[in-house]
Amino acid sequence: MSSGFLVAIPVFNEEAYLSEVVREVRRYASEILVVDDGSTDATPRLLARERLTAVVRHPENRGYGASLASAFCYARRHGYRWLITMDCDGQHEPSLIPAFEQVAAGDAYDIISGSRYLEPNPNDDQPPADRRAINGRITRMLNERLRMSLTDAFCGFKAYRVGMLNRFRVTVPGYAMPLQFWVQAWRAGLRIVEVPVRLIYNDPNRYFGGHLDDADSRLAHYVRVFETELGAAPVAVNTPDDCELRTA
Repeated sequence: MSSGFLVAIPVFNEEAYLSEVVREVRRYASEILVVDDGSTDATPRLLARERLTAVVRHPENRGYGASLASAFCYARRHGYRWLITMDCDGQHEPSLIPAFEQVAAGDAYDIISGSRYLEPNPNDDQPPADRRAINGRITRMLNERLRMSLTDAFCGFKAYRVGMLNRFRVTVPGYAMPLQFWVQAWRAGLRIVEVPVRLIYNDPNRYFGGHLDDADSRLAHYVRVFETELGAAPVAVNTPDDCELRTA
């Protein structure tokens, strides 16, 4: 059983970035979990070559939220203190992992969330206009409705105190999962801080899939998830055995 940090990387068809990202993460983390969300490209073959702590495989593509739910469950069942999540598309810099660990070591927060807008860098990339606009609207909504002080609602580069993951019930499988997460974190009274990360867009043409590729539909979906979660019953504190490890 470990008592340290686990870095979890959700992947879906990331053959172009996987090997380089894992190689870089290994420079800063000794324990790495990859959640393969039903990849159909060369990702499974590439993963078989990597030295990883574990690979969780979904038999089919279930979505970003489902991948994080598997990572949460794995970290809880294996006794880690902190779980750091990051994407596999080159948008998150592994060199910042020690910065998250340093904040975590202060033991003052439960959620350490990366923000691409906390300290803007003139050398940062420019996100697609619809993504920046939606992020801004959703971030303002969270701040106004939940009295939070976020600057970036959707950054997936985060550190979670594993002992607090029993306050979450992830039922939203896709990209709207952060709306469910923020409501549950607010309701549980968790201590949240943002840390600056770079704004990097290697492929601004990547799509969400289906109706979410339409910006208006995507925004409406996010708001529906938020309102639904806001009206839901509080999450009951649960044990690691209660979580669902979404493996094949």
